[in-house]
Amino acid sequence: MGFNLKLSNFVKLAPKPITRTLTFSKNRSLITMANRSPAEVSLPRSVEDALRQVCETFSITPPTPKQRKVLAELGEEPALKLIRQQGGFSDPSPAMARVSETSGAVSRGGPRSLEGSKGAWETSPFSLGVVEEREPTGTSSPYKRNIPSNQVLVALGKIEFRKAFMVLSYCGKKNVKDVVDASTIQRISDLSMVEFELELWRVLGRQCIDEKDRYKYQDWDSGKTHIYCCHVALDGTCIFKGPTLQKKITHLQRVLGDENVLEVRFANDEDNGKVCSVQKIAREGICVGLRRYRFFVYKDGGKESKKNSTSSSIKLYFVRMESQALIDRGMAYILNNKSIAEARCIFMHVHTVDILTKYMARFSLVLSKTIKLDVDLASVHIEKIRDIYCKDEKGDIVYNKDRKALIHTDGTGFISQDLASKCPRNIVKGSSSHHGGFEPLLIQCRLFYDGCAVKGTLLINKKLPPCTIQIRPSMIKVEPDPKLSGTHTVNSLEIVSTSNRPNKCYFSKQLIALLNYGGVPNQYFIDILNNALQDAQNVRYNKRNALTVCLKYGQMDDFVCSRMILCGIPLDESYLLYHLSLLMREERKSLKGAKLPISDSYYLMGTADPTGLLKANEVCIILGDGQISGKVLVYRNPGLHFGDVHVLTATYCKEIEDTVGNAKYGIFFPIVGPRSIADEIGSGDFDGDMYWVSRNPKLLDYFRASEPWTCSSSNKSACCTKPTSFKPDELEEKLLQEFLSTTCNQWNIVGFAADSCLSLMDRLLTLGDECAMEKNCLKEKILKLIDIYYDALDAPKTGMKVKLPNDLRVEKFPHFMERTNSYHSKSILGLIYDIVDSSSTREEHLEQVWELPTFNRDVPEACMKLWTEHYNKYRQEMTDAMKLSGESKNVLSDQIIQSYKQVLYGAAEFEESLKNVDDIFNEALAIYKIVYKYAKANGVSKCGFVWKVAGRALCKLHANEVDKHNFVCSKSALSDILGIN
Repeated sequence: MGFNLKLSNFVKLAPKPITRTLTFSKNRSLITMANRSPAEVSLPRSVEDALRQVCETFSITPPTPKQRKVLAELGEEPALKLIRQQGGFSDPSPAMARVSETSGAVSRGGPRSLEGSKGAWETSPFSLGVVEEREPTGTSSPYKRNIPSNQVLVALGKIEFRKAFMVLSYCGKKNVKDVVDASTIQRISDLSMVEFELELWRVLGRQCIDEKDRYKYQDWDSGKTHIYCCHVALDGTCIFKGPTLQKKITHLQRVLGDENVLEVRFANDEDNGKVCSVQKIAREGICVGLRRYRFFVYKDGGKESKKNSTSSSIKLYFVRMESQALIDRGMAYILNNKSIAEARCIFMHVHTVDILTKYMARFSLVLSKTIKLDVDLASVHIEKIRDIYCKDEKGDIVYNKDRKALIHTDGTGFISQDLASKCPRNIVKGSSSHHGGFEPLLIQCRLFYDGCAVKGTLLINKKLPPCTIQIRPSMIKVEPDPKLSGTHTVNSLEIVSTSNRPNKCYFSKQLIALLNYGGVPNQYFIDILNNALQDAQNVRYNKRNALTVCLKYGQMDDFVCSRMILCGIPLDESYLLYHLSLLMREERKSLKGAKLPISDSYYLMGTADPTGLLKANEVCIILGDGQISGKVLVYRNPGLHFGDVHVLTATYCKEIEDTVGNAKYGIFFPIVGPRSIADEIGSGDFDGDMYWVSRNPKLLDYFRASEPWTCSSSNKSACCTKPTSFKPDELEEKLLQEFLSTTCNQWNIVGFAADSCLSLMDRLLTLGDECAMEKNCLKEKILKLIDIYYDALDAPKTGMKVKLPNDLRVEKFPHFMERTNSYHSKSILGLIYDIVDSSSTREEHLEQVWELPTFNRDVPEACMKLWTEHYNKYRQEMTDAMKLSGESKNVLSDQIIQSYKQVLYGAAEFEESLKNVDDIFNEALAIYKIVYKYAKANGVSKCGFVWKVAGRALCKLHANEVDKHNFVCSKSALSDILGIN
């Protein structure tokens, strides 16, 4: 590669000194001169030095004589300025310099292909003729700034992005240029990811980060999504984390490629430091080496992120917009030469939303974890049908306080049976457990089509013609822009969840409080608790109880202990007894948090009656055996209001059956009356909400419903400005202001309001009729908190500035909430906590290790020797794995176990092995003897290795020894028998 000059730009101005930045023409046409000896034209030493630096840094050939002649004619200072600007040495802003110094960038093809149009970098971005550069007019303008570079960053730009990102991650808080050199990167660049990580840790990571922050995976090429994170400190310094692997993927990652999406979090701060760093970085972007990522979208991080008080619960997502990395040259990328606004329009025409505050709330639909339905949308007929309005007794449409018409069909449409049959089964939050079972009754989805964005559920409808989807206006969150008709968009039907067979049902703290308020006595819950405690206590002595709890927590041990019980291994076997004791503690912990089991209850996805035949307060409920009839309680988490638990009548409706066929598991609400029942239950709708349904006879006998919640405040948007009212750069600034002033604060209000509400409810439940005045005061406060709670939930969309008044803030919390400032609660929730706490008596010592007689047989010495070596190696590997933190520790531990399964079986599992079964049994017995000998000296917890690796083989061997007549039983059938599902 040589210098590329468009000589006309120089010749027109030479010998007059150039005092401005030179750019290519729009088509970046170049004239490349034949290479000759550069010594023919002499240049000032400073210019020669600058040229040498450019050539060495970017590994390019020296300029031709004609190019040198042009530089000589320019004069020393203009030539130096030109070289620095075009070579990437122009001085960046201080903030960008700080960000880029902790960065480094590259790209890989990624574990999945990129979707989109072609548009590769056609020239060297470091050519002397300069990359196209426009004066920046805002973050939405597609300009290319020079990205500060050096030899280390250039070296990173030549290798896979995930490897380069790991280099930056293993630098920790240190500058990459200070801790690693280009030659080291080049030396290890061709290693496999496993070997690369090991060597990178040796030469770099162990000097810069804690071992718990390593990323040790064995399945780098498994096709899992790579997650790239950046934590921004209060001073604006970027600390990179990752890459980590996960099975789920978002629509954004699927379209752009996961290495082009950067998840960013900002450190929490009480003053304006955070505001400044967010605005500056979001405006200028984050340089990950020779790539620049720019702010694209943000979304609340969920409950898990709120537990970390040192970082914001809001995740910002930046996407790659520019790159000068060598590996990116010539690679098609869907965002090439696009502005931020144009990039967003590939997904949806989000600028058409009616108010600014809805902009990010709608665009964040691209962040839902989904499974893409394998269907060509061009062949699908997408039809818009009307919503069904709520009407009063006179037949007039009912409006809320904001003059918005109320509807019965909020968020639900239809899908033809042929399309529904293509949907994978049992999808939950973008992950499918298996492909068996019934076709889904309801599909929670995101539909992106020609700039339109749709959110909601699709009910299977046998009456629709093939390849048909019907959507309602309430489902359409973003309308297409007619001006952009015919422009390229990524069209896709993305599945979030499906209506699935419900698992065993449990109470929650809030539900218990509402039921108790509605007349369900304390003793009812205490009886359930005592039975559950007795079952937990008996898991070590009763096979049925033991098997039930082992199946319930089967994901913890890959159902090994369930297999041990079913093959006839006694409950007092050393490892099995130890594991059962651990499960006892888990059960008690669950019960302590008021998670009590409840029979005849289910969580079902809700939708509207497609027939219009259900009357007010009637519902149609379809379970595994068909429709049910009779009184039911219906509730939706996290409903706080006294009237959020409804008493309804389940009714058989043949016409619904004619519509949905044999599809199962869902609840249909009526489409008559002045208000949707779903809206009465915690402001619910039908875009995927799950409803608790109970036909438990005792609950129905005790409970008395209260009046449903009605909003006492106006939800009218505080901001009526449309996004199209702003210029591109102004829009980005406004979006950041919304993020800082509304979104970050309101999620704190949501948590405070919910906790305060539960605390006041706890006090209310302990007051008798003689305290009528105090009860009314508490009720009034609770109702105000509920309004604040729902206002804060909607704040990101409405722009309301919601505040929690001091008189509603609770200073002390009931002890069962486990806060520092607490009081001892005497409500049912406090009683549950205390009963479980007092039942946690001292457990018997479980250190005795003994071997099963059925495994007392001779084993070939070669097997003993082989697995002694393997076991010694395993213990060291697990010691290293335990030094990691978070999910990385669990992932690596699982991968280590899987690697030894592969050694034993020559396959992933015993059932898939082609090895001689007797050889497998001999090796399994060798592992058993070696491990149990070690455990006798070091504790029963050390027995786990043999059962995790060779458990299936040992269970088969033991079953053959005790009973030759074995038969197959599926896990789902066994769960049914035991009442787990």
